[in-house]
Amino acid sequence: MSYVIHGAAGAQGNPLLSHLKATGKPAVAVGRKSGTHPDGTPVVAAGYTSVQELASVYADADGVFVHLPVVSEEDRLAYARNIVAALSQARPRRVVVSTSGAIIDRPHPQLQAPDDSAIQTLVRGLEETGLSHAVIAPRLFLENLLLPPILDVVRTQGVLRYPPAADFPVSWSSHLDNADVAAALFDRPDITGTIAVGQHPGITGPDLAQAFTDHLGRRVTYEPLSPEAFGQLLVPLIGDAGAAAVSALYEGLATVPDNTISAHNSAQQLLGLTPRTTAQWLMQIGL
Repeated sequence: MSYVIHGAAGAQGNPLLSHLKATGKPAVAVGRKSGTHPDGTPVVAAGYTSVQELASVYADADGVFVHLPVVSEEDRLAYARNIVAALSQARPRRVVVSTSGAIIDRPHPQLQAPDDSAIQTLVRGLEETGLSHAVIAPRLFLENLLLPPILDVVRTQGVLRYPPAADFPVSWSSHLDNADVAAALFDRPDITGTIAVGQHPGITGPDLAQAFTDHLGRRVTYEPLSPEAFGQLLVPLIGDAGAAAVSALYEGLATVPDNTISAHNSAQQLLGLTPRTTAQWLMQIGL
């Protein structure tokens, strides 16, 4: 018996893998090629395009952690359907899905992922399988601020440039917070539905800049960046399709007053887990 982690070498999967191993839980990483993760975890080859390959990895698993990769929406839809089919066939004991920032639980209708989107297809399909599951719903990840085109400007110019307006509150969280919640949900089959992850109340761009100021010991100011300009910065990192999706997200955020979670379905309320402050996160990552 083991825990199956998608994206175990990536931003969301790797912290969860480390968390599980630190608590003595056996884990298997899913990758394009079989081999060994840098920490010694076995990597099993299984492609999102193959229901049978996925099902063979999911079989007899105590838990499966899934999040959709940043690719075209057409591909994500196909992957979502294949993942659901594989889960339905393999019947693992518990499934935890991360929305990776897509909004499915609140508050502004215009920000909700469409019913025919990949993430909604995945969540709805998972519900229909009848498997024990939970969905983690973060908003924006603090690790976004470590992207080279963002962090380089912080270091060289003392300016944090990011899309939201200066007075726009966000329930920021880190990948480390996401991992804490996912690990806890593996052990809490009594908790189902959507669990919101993020700081509550939300914080603003100047709040983030102040945390960088305090951590680095020199002044950092906040400047809003247009969604289009942000997308262009991301093209070399995640490609045109991924960058376009990110730009669209921030264009949508510009039409609403906040991107914050509700207290009633938060990890704080349901699991007693409070996300790291920006200062705590900066200290832990050793920036």
